[in-house]
Amino acid sequence: MKLAVPDKISPSYFVAEAAVELGFFKAEGLDVSLELVYPVDKAYEALRDGKIDFVGGAAHAVPAAFPGYKGAKLIAAQAQGMYWFLVMRSDLGAKRGDLSVVKGRTIGAAPWVNTGLRGLLIAAGIDLERDKVNIAPVPGLIGDVPNFGVMASKALEDRKLDGFWANGMGAEVAVQGGYGTVVIDARRGDGPKQCFNFTAPTITASDDLIARSPDKVAAAVRAIVKTQAALKADVSRAGEVGRKLFPPTEAGLITELIRRDLPFYDATLSREFIAGMTAFLRSQGVLDGDVPYEQVVATQFAPLWRAQAAA
Repeated sequence: MKLAVPDKISPSYFVAEAAVELGFFKAEGLDVSLELVYPVDKAYEALRDGKIDFVGGAAHAVPAAFPGYKGAKLIAAQAQGMYWFLVMRSDLGAKRGDLSVVKGRTIGAAPWVNTGLRGLLIAAGIDLERDKVNIAPVPGLIGDVPNFGVMASKALEDRKLDGFWANGMGAEVAVQGGYGTVVIDARRGDGPKQCFNFTAPTITASDDLIARSPDKVAAAVRAIVKTQAALKADVSRAGEVGRKLFPPTEAGLITELIRRDLPFYDATLSREFIAGMTAFLRSQGVLDGDVPYEQVVATQFAPLWRAQAAA
């Protein structure tokens, strides 16, 4: 079986990566390999086309290939909350939480990731046209890019961007390099409160796989929950995964980044989250109307989200 992630050298989908590299899928009887498919809409298209079996990606982007969440469902959360950071060039003198710094600036973001930034800025009262905010692709990104955040950080360092909206690895590299300042960390309370539920890193499977092999999907959910529990019990295991998958610099940063994310490690897909995410997607024109919770989430696996964590 194949599990696709749209960003590899990152904390964003690390639970999925660790479930492969630390053997938790194997322990559940699944032979799962890790695939990089960038950007996230291409990962969901690969799921739709039967090229892969699971996507470890952003929950709000499923409609890129499954309009209205028809044909695929979320089976577990890797973590809770929108997990991207707005980082601006440090010489702009940006203050934490002050979004006025984006006015007249160019901010790099990946496809579908940019939707989260757009929604956050609109919710905060920023008018993208009036305030001349340019949300743009990151210069130089072509083909499969395993470390979008790090590439965005490099573009910021080279002054090709005024800021970027990307993962925690890119943010950390920019901050430690002295050329980036974190303005918004949506997961930890910056920006409008509703933005927390705009998206989350999840695991998605096709309706076909769920119907055909519910036992395998259940095994995948158990693997994710047990991986979360293992990292909470011993976060140093994150370094083991990082050394296998990441370049040395990023491998040296990942354990601390995962330590910070541990409070959000919960596989639950709550009704509150789905309501918040679908409301956001309606506001962005991605969904035409209300989508029932049961159309988005494979509810038969809900008992596994918490039960296995205590096992």
